[in-house]
Order: sequence, then structure tokens, then C-alpha cells
Amino acid sequence: MDLLLDGFQTALTPENLLFALIGVLLGTAVGVLPGIGPAMALALLLPVTYSVGVDSAIIMFAGIYYGGMYGGSTTSILLNTPGESSSVITAIEGNKMAKSGRAAQALATAAIGSFVAGTIGTVLLWVLVPRVADVVVQLGAPSYFAVMVLAFFAVTMVLGSSKLRGFISLFLGLTIALVGTATGQARITFGNAQLADGIDVVVVAVGIFAIGEALWVAAHLRRKPLEIIPVGQPWMSRADWGRSWKPWLRGTALGFPFGAVPAGGAEVPTFLSYAAEQKLSKHPGEFGKGAIEGVAGPEAANNASAAGTLLPLLTLGLPTTATATIMLVALQSYGIQPGPQLLDNEPGLVWGLLASLVIANALLLVINLPMAPLWAKLLQIPRPQLYAGILFFATLGAYTANFSAFDLGLLVLLGLLGLAMRRFGLPVLPLIVGVILGPAMELQLTQALQISQGEVSTLWSEPVAKAVYAVIALMLVAMVVGAVRRRTSPAAPTTTDDEKELVNR
Repeated sequence: MDLLLDGFQTALTPENLLFALIGVLLGTAVGVLPGIGPAMALALLLPVTYSVGVDSAIIMFAGIYYGGMYGGSTTSILLNTPGESSSVITAIEGNKMAKSGRAAQALATAAIGSFVAGTIGTVLLWVLVPRVADVVVQLGAPSYFAVMVLAFFAVTMVLGSSKLRGFISLFLGLTIALVGTATGQARITFGNAQLADGIDVVVVAVGIFAIGEALWVAAHLRRKPLEIIPVGQPWMSRADWGRSWKPWLRGTALGFPFGAVPAGGAEVPTFLSYAAEQKLSKHPGEFGKGAIEGVAGPEAANNASAAGTLLPLLTLGLPTTATATIMLVALQSYGIQPGPQLLDNEPGLVWGLLASLVIANALLLVINLPMAPLWAKLLQIPRPQLYAGILFFATLGAYTANFSAFDLGLLVLLGLLGLAMRRFGLPVLPLIVGVILGPAMELQLTQALQISQGEVSTLWSEPVAKAVYAVIALMLVAMVVGAVRRRTSPAAPTTTDDEKELVNR
């Protein structure tokens, strides 16, 4: 409790409150704009970490994360265009509510549901982070290696339109991670001394996310102006409250565990929440026509998942979403490695971050309810100007990482790679996870084999490692069974290009 109070003292300093406010505003803004998610925003802002204290930077990044998760619901409701893939389900009922004149109610239940879920999720983090860290600190190199293999399998199998594309993306990320002389021997440097230290993760993140996305949108630029549904001040009637509070709680219960599981993400729990509300609702006939439960539940699951994502990030150093991956890069830029020792080495940082999440949630509610009409006006920014600005800041950010013109050439190449990945439906997250976790996985493998003097059986010598490999085996069996069923079952409805694009982002 004393550590938590110290965390609130850190989070409530004027400087950190200002950064939390900036993060929430930026996060909501980028969440509102279709195609610009919190991961891209964090990638663009990574250079900020070179001039700002670690507490302030991470608090701001957490605000961007939470704000982005909420902001995506605004475009889902008003435009039927999810700003984030986790907001796809919100569009089903939210846009129908907006078209029937209930946009204000849809935005209100999304905002309040996000606040409720985020607050409960943060309280769960307060309870679980110390306990999980105490357990994790006892794990050896074989168990860590197994957990990272699980993360690779999970993040690859959950995302994308096919498992093969996910593994291709992961392979590309691991290949990029091999560049350099980390082992004392040059690998994939092509004799270029500037690649001896490897490719800076900031350049990879900015190139794949920001440059790749900007080029993709430019290649598919639609000059038709967006038709925005007018919004008044969000409010909810007594009946709306009665139909929303249970979905908020059920969505929270589904979202947090999925966020905490490696590669859980927010997409799966939002789908499950929608299905559960449709089954439990006293008004099933309204689903597909604008049921408020179909907005309340998925939005709560969305934000609870965002809170759950921080559990493996802080205790294991494992990111389960693209945004969490960029937060990991930000911490590493300060020489801080998330994992079981983080709570002992940086207690002020961890508890300051956990306390700031409550503040960010409160700011989200206070700011977004009255400012919903203003966020809608952001959608009127012409896309050519918007993405030209993104390209400018992306280039500036990549250059300031090392002040190297060579990095700009890498940025262009990685941007073209990001464009190609979107063109061929390769999910981005496995590549970024491969770049971040590849060196850490190699280190754990090396340590395990050194201790056992090269005995390969040491990799499954610990109980946790055996359990993890059993889970991986079950995942592979499930993948094979699913593939067989798809071949023997009647043809399913094809996925639209827009749906594939959202998933791959």
C-alpha cells in the first residue's frame, strides 16, 4: 500500500499530470482518425524519450494507449469505420444507433464502459503484478525460452488471415533481429560497418508502422469526403444505464484475462462479449439494429484488455499487442528491461505507472464526454495533408534516433516492406515482436545451453517449460484440426478486403 501511495505521489506531480493529459488527448485523437492507431502514435513519439524523464514518458505513453483504445470507438460509431481492429465489433451496433439518432447514447456508453473496465483492470494490476513478479523471478533460462517460444506461436497464430502469413512475418522480424555483431561475428551486415550494431528498433517501428501505413493509404487514397453523423452532448437515460451496467462488468471479466495472455489482444474478447450479450439480452431482436448492449460490452472488453496487456509486459517483458511492443522499446531506450526484476529495480516507475492509469481513465471520461463533437470534426482533416504530416514526423523521428542519414535509407526500405506486408496480407505485429524478442530469446537459449554444457534436453528440464511446450503442442493440434475442418466444411462467406486490412493492422 505504501508503494501505491508513493506511485500516486509520482503520478500526481504537475509535470506528470500534464504528460498524462497530453497522452490522453493525443491517444484519443489518433484513435479517432481511421488508420492511425496508438501503435503508430507511440512509434512517432519514441524520440521524445531522449529528452523526457522515464516516468513522464511512460505515463504519457500509457495515456496514449488508453486514449487510443477509446478513440477508435468514435469512428466506429459515427462512420462505421473502426480506427482500431479491436473496435470492429463496436461498429456493428454503434453505427446503427447513430443512424437512428442515438449517436450520443452510443458514445456515452462507450466512454463510461471504458472508464469502468479500465479502472477495474487497473485495480487487478495492483493486486497481480507483485504476485506474478514473485513467481516469475524463480524461473530459469529454459522456462523463459519456452515462454518466448509460446509468445511467438501465439502472436503468429492469432493474427492475420492465415497462419502461414503470420509465420512469414515472424521470420522477417527474426531476420532483422539477427543483423549486427551481437555475438562477436558479423551477421547479415553485407560488409557494411554501419550495420554492425544492428538496426535500431525505433527505425524498424517507425518504418513498418508509420511509413508503411502512410504509403498504403496513399496508394488507396479516397478523395470522397467522409459523411459524419451529427453528435450532440453524450448522455444516457435511466433505461440505457440499466441495459449497460451488466455488459460493462461482463466485458471487463472477458477482456482482462485475454489481454494478460500472450497474444490475447483485444479482438477475441470483444467478439466473445458481443456474442455473450446477444445471447443474454432481454432485447435480442434489437441486435443488428442498434442494441446498446452490443456497444457497452465490447467497449468494456476492449479497455479491460488494454489493462491486462500490461501484466505480461511488466512481469515477463512480453508484449502482447503492437502498442505494448512500442512501450517495451521506450523502456529499453532508458536502459530498463521489463521482467521479474523490474518491480525490485524500478518500484517508483512501476507504481507510478499503475497509479497513472487510474488518472488517465478519469481524464478520459472527463474529457471525452463533453468533447465528443470536437473529436468528430477531426475526421474532416484531408487525408493528403494528414499523411504528409505523418511522413514528415516519422522521418524526423527516425533521424533523431542516431542522427544518421543511413537510418533514413533503412527507413525507406522498411516503409516499402511495411507497404508490401499490407499488400499481401502479412500481419505487422509478429514482425515487431520478432525484432524485439529475438535477441532476448537468443540470450536465454545461450544461457540455458551454457549452464548444461550444450545438453539440449535442458530446454525442457523445468516443470514450467514442460507445461508451456504442452500448451504449444495443443495449439498446433488445434491448428491442424481447424485446417481439416475448414477443408471438409462448406465454403464460408469470404472476408472483405476492408476486414482483412483491419485484422492485418
